[in-house]
Amino acid sequence: MSTITRLFDFPYHQLEKYNLSDALVTKYGEEWIKTSTKEYLVKANTISRAFLRLGVQKNDKIAVISSNNRTEWHICDIGILQTGAQNVPIYPTITSEDYEYILNHSGSSYCLVSDEEVFEKVKSIKNNVPTLKEIYSFNTIPGCKNWNELLELGKDESNQDVVEDRKNNVVTTDLATIIYTSGTTGRPKGVMLSHQNIVSDVLLSSSRVPLHSGNSIALSFLPICHIFERMLTYLYQHHGISIYFAESIEKISDNLKEVKPHVMSVVPRLLEKVYDKIYAKGADLTGIKKKLFFWALDLGMDYKPYGENGFLYELKLKVARKLIFSKWQEGLGGRLELLVCGSAALQTRLSKVFCAANIPVMEGYGLTETSPVISVNDMRNHGFRVGTVGKVLDGVEVKIAEDGEILCKGPNVMMGYYKDEEKTNEVLENGYFHTGDIGEIDQDGFLKITDRKKEMFKTSGGKYVAPQILENAFKQSRFIEQIMVIGEGEKMPAAFIQPNFEFIKDWANRKNISIGATDAEIASNENVIQRIQEEIDHANEKFGNWEKVKRFELTPDVWSIEGGHLTPTMKLKRKIIIEKYKDLYTKIYGN
Repeated sequence: MSTITRLFDFPYHQLEKYNLSDALVTKYGEEWIKTSTKEYLVKANTISRAFLRLGVQKNDKIAVISSNNRTEWHICDIGILQTGAQNVPIYPTITSEDYEYILNHSGSSYCLVSDEEVFEKVKSIKNNVPTLKEIYSFNTIPGCKNWNELLELGKDESNQDVVEDRKNNVVTTDLATIIYTSGTTGRPKGVMLSHQNIVSDVLLSSSRVPLHSGNSIALSFLPICHIFERMLTYLYQHHGISIYFAESIEKISDNLKEVKPHVMSVVPRLLEKVYDKIYAKGADLTGIKKKLFFWALDLGMDYKPYGENGFLYELKLKVARKLIFSKWQEGLGGRLELLVCGSAALQTRLSKVFCAANIPVMEGYGLTETSPVISVNDMRNHGFRVGTVGKVLDGVEVKIAEDGEILCKGPNVMMGYYKDEEKTNEVLENGYFHTGDIGEIDQDGFLKITDRKKEMFKTSGGKYVAPQILENAFKQSRFIEQIMVIGEGEKMPAAFIQPNFEFIKDWANRKNISIGATDAEIASNENVIQRIQEEIDHANEKFGNWEKVKRFELTPDVWSIEGGHLTPTMKLKRKIIIEKYKDLYTKIYGN
């Protein structure tokens, strides 16, 4: 294999160099079904031949909507790309109205779906999408064509020469995919990424991720429609790493024990939940075991890499790892060497405690528009610093604008927004992409993100408040599940808080406090409000007077993607949340 320049070059590189028996592995029922590198490519070529027979032309758009990561997605991805068409992945959890908008905006001619729920949503709007010719499903669904029909249609190899011709005519600067950003406001934007954008990001990130090529296992569960997980799966293919697909977030714990991965990607929210479960188990211990657990935890909170804490600390850490932290490893499969973390800011305490537990969390930074990685931590060669997103990738340029905004230039920066020159010109200037994030680069070259430019606000007193910094501090409380700091143009910052109902019920039970049975009763219970006030007061201590959260209101419902509070990547939809809780806003500010 010569140099990799297009996304479909990755599996061919894998075939030549590693030829895995378990390149892609999905669980169907109770059985993990392995697909070898060879079978992966045989089926991908079959899909390419089928699409050619259906009349798919270069630059046609084919949408793929899957509720879970699975082998079929990757076979179809390569099959689509080899024809010179583009893969348009869509978040499964968005509304059918958004499906309709994206399918029409992209002009998708075919749509591949994973299951009945997604199929019904697409079917309900199919007549409103004139370009959409047919829907195929990975699962067997009555009334829907199955992807096996594509495999049957492409079985005859007589047009493989046309596939080869199409492949040869795909160049690295060609459009590969349009990824519609989840967007915290308004209609989703179609980010155009070329083969070069993603390939360059894979190859530049490759040297930062310490993978054992040819004999490691990755567990994939973050949505494949998001560029973060998708880029990593190409990276795994490049390194000959077997990719096992987790069944669901609910079954992730079981899947970790079954698969025993060496590497997986996470978002901070997942790590928070894992930590909370570990903490709850520790709190249930008694006697010496409990004392040891919290001694190890306190030790972890003081963690510094590269032996910076000195010999005595390292000796204690060795003991803690043997007695306590080894159990954490077992719970995550026992072989986990690396967690790659992205999508949102990671609390420093989590970074410290997991690294102390010998489960290194390498936090990185990027956006869909940058394919996505701009920077990432790397434990080797002193390339890791807690509280930062690592050093910028070699070959990518970052500069900090006068107002603190991070600007990025490099082969990973998108082609632009599909059919939207105006928005493209707003964010791309002289080759630099304006990220919308505020940050700084320290003297050693580590990048630190401080806030979203659009999310910073001014109080009526003219003081700037960076809500993300405050929110991350408050979310360290186990009583707080979600929090959004408000106060633009108001006299003081305040917050909406979604309590951690599950933890609060346990807490009330332990303390023998009556708090009511429903979430609404819990959110209005004086004992709960008073206890959360203590948490707010404690976190407020580290902030200046102008940025302290002076008041808060608890929301009676759980914030979710389905409820419209969160984007599919778990970011807060701030304008929508304010709209939903207008009455609480009025209660706080009286206007």
